[in-house]
Amino acid sequence: MSAFARDELDEMWRRWIAVNQHAQDIGDWTPLAEYYTEDATYGWMYQPDEHFMAVGRDEIRDWALGFEMVGFDGWSYPYVSAVIDDAQGMCVGFWRQVSTVTDPAGSPYEVAGIGGSWFRYAGGMQWSWQRDFFDMASVTSTIMRVIKDGNITPSMQKRFEMVAAGLPGHYAMADLPAPIWPVPTD
Repeated sequence: MSAFARDELDEMWRRWIAVNQHAQDIGDWTPLAEYYTEDATYGWMYQPDEHFMAVGRDEIRDWALGFEMVGFDGWSYPYVSAVIDDAQGMCVGFWRQVSTVTDPAGSPYEVAGIGGSWFRYAGGMQWSWQRDFFDMASVTSTIMRVIKDGNITPSMQKRFEMVAAGLPGHYAMADLPAPIWPVPTD
């Protein structure tokens, strides 16, 4: 017996891809917040003892889809493939990170490492849990190339200033306000 009908999960994924494309087109990721439950959690790891975690739709909208995306305007995160597990109500999507800013040879900067998101579906076309994974060394290398090439945008410079001042949602592992792994619902 499956947790959710496969056609419902397929429809959720179709809608998720469409709203992601819309967010990229308008340069604003905050509309994605409506696809999370009120008590959803969304996080990722920067380093072994530095994690980002947003708890609740408001923090997801303001922090994960707001502050954390400053400097990445013009970047796209096209999903390349997805695995949908209707028995557990989970989806994993693999995405690329591509900038509209180009390097001296005229090619867009792109993070070479793999990126993805793991979701738990809650029903009602909403996620209750999300964890992103990405190759932080490749992200850092790409940003360093952008800096070296003199292609920092004003919004990326603003991001560096915001990070230096301290952004909300960054925690040491011991201080995380929600579990890293999905909490069993059975």
